[in-house]
Amino acid sequence: MSELRMTVHCKVHEGKLEAFQQVAAACLKSVQDNDKRTLDYDWLFNDDRSVCVVLERYPDSDALLEHIANLGETFGELLGTCDLTIEMYGEPSARLLEATSGLPVKVYRFFQGV
Repeated sequence: MSELRMTVHCKVHEGKLEAFQQVAAACLKSVQDNDKRTLDYDWLFNDDRSVCVVLERYPDSDALLEHIANLGETFGELLGTCDLTIEMYGEPSARLLEATSGLPVKVYRFFQGV
């Protein structure tokens, strides 16, 4: 199975909620306008808006690499407004793992039984 899912936890920096929301809106617009193969891309806040969780789904590693490229500088702007932790579920390609090696990504691979 090549499909990838991701959960991104964004802990919004103190006093940066408005900036975070602006960058988040830019990310959503980028996906809408540019991504051709992103399957799911949902942003959800906790009650006090201190943490936002992004649920993402892609058909394969190449689609996620395309998404990263499309975000470009917007991703750097996001990092200026929050601390990220990323969980990736599936079987990412070596190219994707290399591209995300500088990020706080934990990979969870499929278990097919004993």
